[in-house]
Amino acid sequence: MKIGITGSSGILGSNLRKILNYQNFLSFSGKIENYSDVYKWVKKNQFDSIIHLAAIVPTGDVNKNKKYSLKVNVDGTKNLINAINLYSKNKVWFFYASTSHVYKFKTEKIKETDITKPVSYYGKTKMMAENYVKKKENHITPCIGRIFSFTDKKQNKSFIIPKIFGELKSKKKTIYAKNLNHIRDFLQIKDIAFAITMMLKNNSKGVYNICSSKGINLMDLMIELNKKYKKKIIFNKNKHKTILVGVNQKLMNLGWRPSKTSYIKYLLNSINEK
Repeated sequence: MKIGITGSSGILGSNLRKILNYQNFLSFSGKIENYSDVYKWVKKNQFDSIIHLAAIVPTGDVNKNKKYSLKVNVDGTKNLINAINLYSKNKVWFFYASTSHVYKFKTEKIKETDITKPVSYYGKTKMMAENYVKKKENHITPCIGRIFSFTDKKQNKSFIIPKIFGELKSKKKTIYAKNLNHIRDFLQIKDIAFAITMMLKNNSKGVYNICSSKGINLMDLMIELNKKYKKKIIFNKNKHKTILVGVNQKLMNLGWRPSKTSYIKYLLNSINEK
């Protein structure tokens, strides 16, 4: 099986390459928004499968340069789909890494069939790309994975957990924490990678939530992580609490299971390893 991957140098991509470890695993090294780079790569390789991870993800970065983010997240995806439909002789399994940001906040757990209403501009770009993938499936078997939350040591501080760690590790004795009264659904990154491999092996089609189906309040998470640092935390509770927790039953039906270790325990263990 010849598998192409975009965004292979990113956090998820690098973990996925370690787990899959296929000989015919070919990484895209050009600019995804440059159609000639994409077309040459697809035409030359005649892939069986493509895993598309390349994107601008941090919402802060997306908001700072919406025009460029649109080019990368939407036009880059269009370039791939158009190139596959033009050059591929066989049907290509196409995995598109989307996000929970395509959904609107709600108190109940979110199913794949629930209404989409992007909660951020990042989510909007992903929704636009999703729609294109669904419409142009001439030579592709489309599989869309809506990834909820995760973290990694290499994530920059624009992501919430690295930001929390940064505060706890600082020399401040008192931390004033703002806008943390939200509930999110976290997975270990290896669980996400295994979910993608499971969908690949099953040649899965359609939309899948990639999530733990368990909510974590960010304030509670910070309190637990602070057990090592023992800082005084003063929470400035935001008025509007948001909840973004998914239902993972569709993915579970494929045989996938998330790690048994709770996400907070996983983070605490990673602290103690240092």
